[in-house]
Amino acid sequence: MQPFIICHMISSIDGRIVPDRWTLPIDGVNRDSLVNQYYDVEKTYDADGWIIGRATASEHFVKTTELRKGTTNQFPREPYVAQNLTERLAIFMDPHGKLQYESADIEGDGIVAVLADNVADDYLQTLRDNGISYCFAGPDGRSIQKAVAVLGNTFRRRKLLLEGGGLINGAFLQAGAINEISLMIYPGVDGVSGIASSFDWVCATDNEPARGQALSPLHVEKRDNGVLRLKYKIEKTIP
Repeated sequence: MQPFIICHMISSIDGRIVPDRWTLPIDGVNRDSLVNQYYDVEKTYDADGWIIGRATASEHFVKTTELRKGTTNQFPREPYVAQNLTERLAIFMDPHGKLQYESADIEGDGIVAVLADNVADDYLQTLRDNGISYCFAGPDGRSIQKAVAVLGNTFRRRKLLLEGGGLINGAFLQAGAINEISLMIYPGVDGVSGIASSFDWVCATDNEPARGQALSPLHVEKRDNGVLRLKYKIEKTIP
């Protein structure tokens, strides 16, 4: 079973994704009231999991620790499913095992760490001790298709929301693992080059991470206070 993956993001009109940098709404409207529309739409998808990258996780949810070194031959590099697996999962893409968890869930959503094969055994032991599930995404942790397959076949996920940051979104885009894009446009501007955007795949300038994929529009909606909601299906095309 392959989970259906929707990349759900909110950005300024120039594609930047750091809300604190966006210009304020007109007529003194509170910026958070506009940004919170993102979470209102998120609930309508009825997803059984959400995916974020390490940087986003460490900014909003958990601490980052130093990279652990040690043996890698104690545990097989196979998925570990904790006993307390919940109906909805918080999936953190953390190849090097830098995230330091204080509990096994985020607001009731059980954590699944997606790691590289070469993460240290003592880090895996810590995850097990804390009741945290994990799986692997290849030698360097960048095999997105492998991780997606495990999330579907082992963790039985049917629909997942991919919610950033730009590096992880770009990696999923490059891997051809996104089925739909749900983009909300905040009526404001960032304006500075180099600020994180919805898709930030790091590669040579002649690389085309979205090559062979086209966007088919599904929905356009004007919401309160000038927020727009755009929805696209990703179609595979002949490169």
